[in-house]
Amino acid sequence: MRTKHTFRLPPDLAGQLADHASRKRVPQALIVETALASFLSPDNSERMEAALGRRLDRLTRHVERLERHITISNEALALFVRFWLTATPPLPDTAQPAAQAKGRERYEGFVEALGRRLARGQTLAQEISLDIDPAQTSPTVPRG
Repeated sequence: MRTKHTFRLPPDLAGQLADHASRKRVPQALIVETALASFLSPDNSERMEAALGRRLDRLTRHVERLERHITISNEALALFVRFWLTATPPLPDTAQPAAQAKGRERYEGFVEALGRRLARGQTLAQEISLDIDPAQTSPTVPRG
């Protein structure tokens, strides 16, 4: 058995209720009933806290993943720069223009390759995850 209640809503709230009911294809009375039950429920604050906790956990995992990707990117860049600085001999002044032209050509090739790689969706972090098995990261060869 249901009890009938009559109440008045501000026009903007009534419009929002009608729009929401129309989008969800449910009666307005069901939305009001659900909202009142949720609002009057004694565990409403616990539910809200649980939902907030789940969202915070999801955000924490996302931030940790971003931190890992940034660490990988920084280490890859540092390794490349270190290698490049130690392996590249200085050029004589007469060879500078040709080296600069070749550098521009290589850079354009690099940008094209990067664009293709990004279009595929494969990232360095994914490759590292696939290439390195965590079980294999511990040294198995005795040092001596």
